[in-house]
Amino acid sequence: MKTMTTSIVPRRQFLKQMATFAGAAAFPQIIPSSVLGKDGATAPSNKVTLGCIGLGIQGLGNMRTFRGNAEDVQVVAVCDAHETQRLNGKKAVDEWYKNTACAAYKDFRELMARKDIDAVQITAPDHWHPLMVLEAARQKKHMYCEKPIGWSFRAAQAVRKAVKESGVVFQFGTQQRSGGNFRRACELVRNGRIGRLKTILVGVPGSWTCPIQPTEPVPKELDYEMWLGPAPMAPYCYERCRPHVQGKGYSVWYSISDYCMGMIGNWGIHHLDIAQWGNGTDLSGPTTIEGKGDFPKGMLTDAATNWQVENRYANGVTLIHMDDSTSKKHPMQANDHGHGVMFIGTEGWVHVDRRKLDANPQSLIKEKVGPNEINLFKSDNHHVNFIDAVKGKTQPAAPIDIAFHSDALCHLQQIAIKLGRKLRWDSAQEAFLNDDEANRMLDRPMRKPWAI
Repeated sequence: MKTMTTSIVPRRQFLKQMATFAGAAAFPQIIPSSVLGKDGATAPSNKVTLGCIGLGIQGLGNMRTFRGNAEDVQVVAVCDAHETQRLNGKKAVDEWYKNTACAAYKDFRELMARKDIDAVQITAPDHWHPLMVLEAARQKKHMYCEKPIGWSFRAAQAVRKAVKESGVVFQFGTQQRSGGNFRRACELVRNGRIGRLKTILVGVPGSWTCPIQPTEPVPKELDYEMWLGPAPMAPYCYERCRPHVQGKGYSVWYSISDYCMGMIGNWGIHHLDIAQWGNGTDLSGPTTIEGKGDFPKGMLTDAATNWQVENRYANGVTLIHMDDSTSKKHPMQANDHGHGVMFIGTEGWVHVDRRKLDANPQSLIKEKVGPNEINLFKSDNHHVNFIDAVKGKTQPAAPIDIAFHSDALCHLQQIAIKLGRKLRWDSAQEAFLNDDEANRMLDRPMRKPWAI
């Protein structure tokens, strides 16, 4: 794996900035006594210092959740290519701690170069995830990384290698791993409560569309070059990199393949992760993948809006991944389900989503899983679990190996629907069998000077 050697900020300027920061750090600001461990508060030596990168709706949400565990976590720095988001994030932190000690950056490498930061939260757009994880691993920072790992299967391989070699704690943003209903559904399936598992239906929202937009001047508050990063150069328009805006919904970039796989990966990974957990295949993958999807043409967006992909596993289970509208119409759906994960066995079914757990027979919902049966890893709070793992108290609920295989499944399905033919996958070799074209699609180039 090649290391990341590029710099948007010229090296001389970058080093000068870091020297300035180091000098400023020698004269700390006066901060409340609670930060110093007085009045019964947690002392700095027992806190996990956190830097938050990417301050859109998900980034701010994660940061607030970490803040909810204030006795364990101290947010000390924020980073975003959007000045407005960057300053809003700093303002929130300053208000929390009643001081102005939180630093704000637009280059994530400056934040990660700080020796006083223990861990980072990576919530930038998906196309940035691999490079940010690689830099965090190089700087020995523990990391909470939003899904998906992003960009390509080969990039995910590089991420896995770097995280393992660094020895840092990695928590993937598949927070359903810390949801009681999801764990319970998987335990019921793994312990044979629905008989032999035959089929898994997964439904997630389809990607949305946006027409081509006129080119606009780049606003001064946005470092557009930094926002694009490894993605291809493209003319700026507001919708291309618009953050979440109340009343306008989620960002359009989720449905542009240069920055995201679309909902087949960005949302799909949540339920696919649970499907593989319940199937006992979360450290491997399917043997064949076949499906079809609808991709918009002549639009700013190009991610699949509808799809149906069948994944067959060596244990005989078929996992069918669909957008919600397609899933709702599937003949094997029951009780008006569509969204979520439905495990169908020879003696019943279990359905789970973020709202509730459902089953047939209904008595399964009250079934107890005994201590001598399969009891899956228990975490009741994804963020607390991460901090506890950083402190050495436990293991992360969604570690790098599980993250990799959940991420890989999204990439394999994306390739299958683009090619429109059955693909055979070798999980041990991590390659398609006898299909050079499909194997080439496991990788994608990055815009220079960025590289993995």
